[in-house]
This record gives sequence, structure tokens and C-alpha cells, in this order.
Amino acid sequence: MVKITAAMVNELRQKTGAGMMDCKKALVEAEGDFDKAIEILRKKGQKIAEKRADRDSSEGAVIAKVNDSNTKGAIVSLNCETDFVAKNDDYVAMAHKMAEIALGTSSKEEFMAADFDGMTVEEKLTEQTGVIGEKIEIGAYKTLEAPYVGSYIHGNKIAALVGLSAEVDNVDVLAKDLAMQIASMGATTLSYKDFDADFIASETEARIAVIEKDNIELGRLGKTLKNVPKYISRAQLTDEVLAQAEADIKAELIAEGKPEQILDRIVPGKLERFIADNTTLDQEQCLLDQNFIKDEKQSVAEYVKSYGDVEVVNFERVSLS
Repeated sequence: MVKITAAMVNELRQKTGAGMMDCKKALVEAEGDFDKAIEILRKKGQKIAEKRADRDSSEGAVIAKVNDSNTKGAIVSLNCETDFVAKNDDYVAMAHKMAEIALGTSSKEEFMAADFDGMTVEEKLTEQTGVIGEKIEIGAYKTLEAPYVGSYIHGNKIAALVGLSAEVDNVDVLAKDLAMQIASMGATTLSYKDFDADFIASETEARIAVIEKDNIELGRLGKTLKNVPKYISRAQLTDEVLAQAEADIKAELIAEGKPEQILDRIVPGKLERFIADNTTLDQEQCLLDQNFIKDEKQSVAEYVKSYGDVEVVNFERVSLS
């Protein structure tokens, strides 16, 4: 019978991350053969994975990485069952390593088959399910390529990548600010121009219905009613709509007794407010149309323009919540 030493157990533990007793049992069963011991631990992980397949893996670590040339980025969400595991330093380190591996791949299938210390990523997930005793899986895999790519991670729970069309002065600051905007404000598309007309129409109807329902309750309580907008996107604000809004504003001001000679100083601000009140969908979902979080007096598009000849070409965002 092969003698299993503490050094052998420690070496297997360092290689797999499994507990001391699990490593010792695997080595004993494998009669000291390291490869067989690793296979034993892997099979244990497979059995646990099968038992926990229906568990919810809504916790984890979301990591974004960018290559040295800032031309490609990757986001990997390594999911688990509990926040306790997600905050473990070794678990976060594993998530970082997986994101590094993802940088060298172009599809999730390729990533899952990629090498992770002598085994595939998929096999590593199975092994760690056995080691940790929780369902461990890849919740999200995203890659992005552009002339310049920046990233941002918020508390290992939200990660964002942004692709820019050119590398301009202080592009690192611009990219980080934009990635932070994406992570914080949850944009889903670049501009209101990307919206489908049918989507805007259905969203408008749904949002108005919600506000009108809320107003019934507010009215019953004697509280101020919410404004019911006619529109929710800049895509709906045609030249004719804006011209009519401006005419209505002027008529209202005149009715209030405002002198005509000062209308030109008041109308622009009122018109801006009209646009803001009627573009709520854009503010929620369109990156370039959102107010910039570091200076809400300008839009994200205006902030990008301040850097010169550069545009946002694409972005990715992954969140655990």
C-alpha cells in the first residue's frame, strides 16, 4: 500500500483547491496516483453538480478584463449559490483567471473548452462544484472588440465594457467614465435611433397606463398627480411635434401675462423641459441620450463629443441583479 504523505496531500490541495480530507481520501483511493486522484475529485464534483442542478446560482463574481493593447475585452460572470462563497478571495481569483482566459476566445463554446491548469474550464467548474459544495457555473460570457476598449467593475457584481472608434487624448479617462455610466445606469442600447417603432408604441401605451393607474390612487389620497406624457422617446418628437410644443408654450406664457419681448429667453428652457419629460425611455435605456452621471447638465453624447473625433461603437454590461 502506498504511503500518503502530508506533502502529497498538500500538493493535490494546491492543484485542485479541494479540502485536506477530500485530497487524502482521493489519494488513498488512487493509491498515490495524482492523475487518478484528480479524476476521483472531478467525479465527486459531477455527482454534486447533478444533485444541485436545479439550485439557484444568483450570487457570484462578475469580472471584466481588457487585453494589453486595449483592443479586446471580456466579461465573465462566475455564479454560485451564496454570497459567502462569492466573497471568498480564492473564488474571486478564479473568476479573474477565467476572465483572462475568456480574452483569448471568441465564443462561449471555445471558452468552456479552453485550458484551465490542465483541464478545461467546464471541467474546472465541475471540480469546484465538488470542492465548494455549491452549484458553480458561468452565468454570462461576453467579449467586445474595438479600436479602444475600456472596462469598469462595480463591487464584483456589475461589469461593463465600452468600445470606442479611436484612441484620442485621455481616452483612458473617457473609456472608464463611459464604462462606469453603463454599469451604473444600465443602458441597453446606444441611441433612441436603435428603437423599433412597434417597441416604442407598446412601451408608450404601457407606461401611460401605469401612470394613469397611479394617479387614481394619488387622487384618492389627495396627492399631486403625476404628469402623463404623450411621448417617451426622442424618436417620437418630430419637427411638427416640437413646433407645436413651442407654440403651446408661447401661448401659455402670453396667457400668464408674460411680455412678448422676453419670451425668447423663457421658451428654450421650457422646451428643454418638455423634451426631458417626454424622453423617459431614452434616459433609461439609451447610453448616448442619458444625462452624464458626473455632470447632469450634459448628455453622454455631449461628453463624448468634448473629446474630439471619437465615437462609442458598442458596449456590454453584465449584472448579477
